[in-house]
Amino acid sequence: MFRPQIKVLDCTIRDGGLINKWQFSDDIVRKVFLALSEAGVDYMEIGYKSSEKYFSRAEHGAWKFCTEDDIKRIVGEADRKIKLSAMADIGRIDSEDIPFKKDSILDMIRVACYAKEIDKAIVLAHECLEKGYEATINLMAVSKILEKDLDEALDDLSKSHVPVVYLVDSYGSLYSEQIHFLIKKYFEALPGKELGIHTHNNQQLAFANTIEAIIAGVNRLDATLYGMGRGAGNCPLELLLSFLKNPKFDIRPLIEVIQEIFVPMKAEIEWGYHIPYLITGVLNEHPRSAMKIMGQNTLPNLRQFYEELKDGTQLD
Repeated sequence: MFRPQIKVLDCTIRDGGLINKWQFSDDIVRKVFLALSEAGVDYMEIGYKSSEKYFSRAEHGAWKFCTEDDIKRIVGEADRKIKLSAMADIGRIDSEDIPFKKDSILDMIRVACYAKEIDKAIVLAHECLEKGYEATINLMAVSKILEKDLDEALDDLSKSHVPVVYLVDSYGSLYSEQIHFLIKKYFEALPGKELGIHTHNNQQLAFANTIEAIIAGVNRLDATLYGMGRGAGNCPLELLLSFLKNPKFDIRPLIEVIQEIFVPMKAEIEWGYHIPYLITGVLNEHPRSAMKIMGQNTLPNLRQFYEELKDGTQLD
């Protein structure tokens, strides 16, 4: 699957931070940055760009905010082989919180939104483009969007200047047939735009669905080290780079940093496939309820959890 147009983005610190409230030490983030750089990964998403008006540093680590001072502590001012990205969630940041590119180490801002927020996302992405950044829109929870609402959102995106749009399987509920159906729809609705894929592993399909997206023509790929990410996690970066067969990629630095940092971390903070995440995935529900019970000392009756979630009586 060598295709030179493909670009890989690692979002370990950003998506993985949803597990530990972005409480990664500078040493960990620096080692991840250096390993990704050495491995030839195209982008590192170092965290969220969030407003301190809406979130507290007493509760959240630095990578929820990604200020210039935060990032400079990690990468300094030296020339970089890897580009840096941050994600901006609609409703959790104001445009004035994003400096002009000339004053920032970041190269790209990825704007995340739900279909009902697409107009606000386009405005923010346009502002990021005007400030000099690369910009994308990540349309979240696509498995929950009614087709007519998705068609309207894609029509709005087609009229925008945003060059890259991501299909996001937020709940880890999609199968390969749905991936192909949706990507065909996206390509037809968004002529001239580049497509990306971001998958979750609730049904152990994150890697497989990323491969299906590649086969369907998608060139922007998200992954994380050791699959670390919210709940069931994401497509494992080390698997993806091995599959791509691009000589610029070298998984040896990734294996090294996984052994040093993420294997011990996983013994303390659990992520990855587990029955509660399977249940939310197959029922196409947000994983928050599964994350809640995974945080308990003892798992509840999982059959009852499934039945309550299926019947709509499990609200959280």
